[in-house]
Amino acid sequence: MNATNQDLRVSILGFESDLAHHFSELNYEWLNQYFEVEDHDREMLDHPQSYIIDNGGHIFFAKVNDEIVGTVALIKEDSDTYELAKMGVTSKYRGLQIGKKLMEHAIEFSKSIGKKRLVLESNTKLTPAINLYIKAGFKAAPLNECSPYARCNIRMELVL
Repeated sequence: MNATNQDLRVSILGFESDLAHHFSELNYEWLNQYFEVEDHDREMLDHPQSYIIDNGGHIFFAKVNDEIVGTVALIKEDSDTYELAKMGVTSKYRGLQIGKKLMEHAIEFSKSIGKKRLVLESNTKLTPAINLYIKAGFKAAPLNECSPYARCNIRMELVL
């Protein structure tokens, strides 16, 4: 692919049931590349409507031309907090700041509806993602020992 950041026209879309398969496909792609898919992943990715949307969360998609190339979820933790989760960009579009656009949209959306903070759980092996979070203002937080993911070794938070 020869596109550059300047060439891309990225649209951010909200969740619609006909886009749900993109949420799972994009996340399974990166999970299979870097980690093992865990039971909690399958639960969430195979049923995003009931697991995320119906529980007060949101899912956004990045679209380039007619192709869905990335996604991110905001999972309700409590009335003031979302977990920024399941952010992934398909491999041929990585490095073009689409993840940054998705994250910025999620942050602005959270602020616009009065959330007080975002949290996320990740793995320090994902250096580009960790650097992206730090540039956005996320700070390391105490690791939540009840994380359902074996791969999780860092928890971060952003006060909005």
